[in-house]
Amino acid sequence: MDPVTEELFRRKGYDPDEVEAHFARVLSDAHCALPDPPASVDDRLFSLLPHDGADHVRSLPDVLLGNIVSRLPIKEAARTAALSRRWRGVWRSAPLVLVDSHILPAGTVVGRAEARRVTSTVSRILHAHPGPFRCVHLTSSYMEEFQCLLTPWLHTLAAKGIQELVLFNRPCPLDFLLPATFLGMTTLTRLHLGMWKFPDTAGVSRATCFPNLLELGFICVFMESRGLDFILDRSPVLETLCVGGNMFKIPLRLVSQSLRCVHIIGCSFEEIVVVDAPCLERLIYSGGWSLDGASTKVKIGHAPRLQLLGYLDAANHVLEVRKTVVKAGTKASPSTMVPSVRILALEVCFRVRTDVKMIPTILRCFPNVETLHIMSAGTDQPSGKVNLKFWNESATIECICSRIKRLEFHYFRWDRSMVQKSVPKHLDLTPILAHEYFSEKLPVTLHGAQASVLFCTGLRDKDINITKIEIAPLSKSMYEDLDEAAAEVKVRFQRYVATCFNLMQNG
Repeated sequence: MDPVTEELFRRKGYDPDEVEAHFARVLSDAHCALPDPPASVDDRLFSLLPHDGADHVRSLPDVLLGNIVSRLPIKEAARTAALSRRWRGVWRSAPLVLVDSHILPAGTVVGRAEARRVTSTVSRILHAHPGPFRCVHLTSSYMEEFQCLLTPWLHTLAAKGIQELVLFNRPCPLDFLLPATFLGMTTLTRLHLGMWKFPDTAGVSRATCFPNLLELGFICVFMESRGLDFILDRSPVLETLCVGGNMFKIPLRLVSQSLRCVHIIGCSFEEIVVVDAPCLERLIYSGGWSLDGASTKVKIGHAPRLQLLGYLDAANHVLEVRKTVVKAGTKASPSTMVPSVRILALEVCFRVRTDVKMIPTILRCFPNVETLHIMSAGTDQPSGKVNLKFWNESATIECICSRIKRLEFHYFRWDRSMVQKSVPKHLDLTPILAHEYFSEKLPVTLHGAQASVLFCTGLRDKDINITKIEIAPLSKSMYEDLDEAAAEVKVRFQRYVATCFNLMQNG
């Protein structure tokens, strides 16, 4: 990290070494999350000779040949121009796919010398190819050395109909201003920016718009909240938003009529507010942190289709549903519930009593959860535990009693002997499955033999004398008997869940 950037973070109260380590983690995750380009250096093309020995490639129309060329790595695609005059025309008219990391040999460590070679080659290609540009990934340049090139590049991309753009600056500095030229790329469908300072949008024309933008990503972009508000407001069909590495305490306000998925990686937001997002289905928050110990408010407003939420951190997040702040002991009511959520993820330190006591309250806000993920967080300062009675009472929560089909614990180690003593060896769900089937609630079709097997399997633990079976007078119907079995399994499942939670705080 250069001295200017170090001083920038010191003025904001951050340790530069800790920030740099965080950047490394976020960038690693971000590069893995980037969309794959249509062309890959790992792809191999094979051609089988036709039986009649004729060259059928010549009979293909130029449009189809151009589609093939655009799926080749840039070096191989350019070499097709040497085949013939026709192929030269195909290359020049093919939608360009340019991934600058494909220019260097595979496995090359990109230092400043290698980056200069890449930057020079990119400039020649952008100048020589008439377009259109289908997909351009520029992630290997130290742009502070080539400030005079960046604006012409963006002008060229805009003029030649760029559709997908990934533009990362080699870190650092973080205060390297991204030219506002990119705001004129109206043909974009995907845009991912990394390691830039976002331009001021105060003087940008109100007519500026991204009418085709479906996917947007900001990784370690230094920006004010009004910059993100500007982009969301001018992207009428945006469906996916990814924000990573933000460490400046700004609010993230989600107001979008089209947004379906929001992924937040390694950020430190002042608050995350879902104001009005009628199409939002997934709000994913991972790797959040706070250097100054301040909590992040997570506010759920109008999001009637929200199905996936998490991770909610019991220690560092303050949940607010509509206008109610959810605290330990908050009573559930229609105004505090988000009934649309089916998948919920929680991060909890089971050795901190105040965090643990938030679990039942949070679960009551999501009565229809079917999949629950619990990630165990560590602490150097444990502050007490709750007893098993607390967990037994928590296991009677609506979603645990009636809805949850899958419960997963992450990053937790417990003592095997403790598990063997406390957790049932198996949880037999056959009776409840039989009940659901014979009540015509199970969405499957079984023939007579299969239904008989399902019913009889529930009797496999009964002590039945094979040689002599005494049939007592019927005191209840088969359905009443299955109802009792289902109720028993339900109680056993509640005890199982309570025991698992208790183990997590004692492990």
